[in-house]
Amino acid sequence: MAITIATKWTMKGRVLIACNCDWGCPCNVNALPSRGNCEGGWTWEIEDGAFGDTKLSGLHLSLYCDWPKAIHEGNGVGTALIDDRADANQRKALTTLVEGGAGGPWGVFRKTLNTLHGPTFVRYETNFSDELPGFKAGDVVECQTTFIRNPVTSATSHPRIVLPEGMILKDAALLASKRFIVRDSVKYDHSGQYAAFGFFAYTGP
Repeated sequence: MAITIATKWTMKGRVLIACNCDWGCPCNVNALPSRGNCEGGWTWEIEDGAFGDTKLSGLHLSLYCDWPKAIHEGNGVGTALIDDRADANQRKALTTLVEGGAGGPWGVFRKTLNTLHGPTFVRYETNFSDELPGFKAGDVVECQTTFIRNPVTSATSHPRIVLPEGMILKDAALLASKRFIVRDSVKYDHSGQYAAFGFFAYTGP
């Protein structure tokens, strides 16, 4: 019997998170989402990465979902996006990853989704190097961020969260979404809600 050897992969870069929860997102500390359901997702900018011999540096991928309750309770619907600058081998590698076929956070999320649409290949416009990151992924997703402000003085606030066991990231700057819209198989507008930004580093399988 032939032995299948899983492809080794590695990836690091920056990730922008947004959802329908209040600022800070109770899911970060294993509480239920602010409104009982979860509508949101992630966009990863790969600064350095490879899937086997296929280089992935400089590319993006996204996953946006709609869960009727908390993520771990399942029954979600998701849509996957991949950078349209990727060549054929890169598209195959990123598809395997975002569909959960090689582990990582995507493998965990895939178990909570009844349906995963895509991947759709779109052009990304990002400013992840800015203090207030944002991006557009074709006409499908747009997320721009702003600082959280003191409700009395309007002074900007700069909270952070440290997640030693975090699956997506270990340390994040907490922000608010100035504009967060998804227009695809999953559709919503949660502008003005939770956003977070930080560095990630994953390896697999």
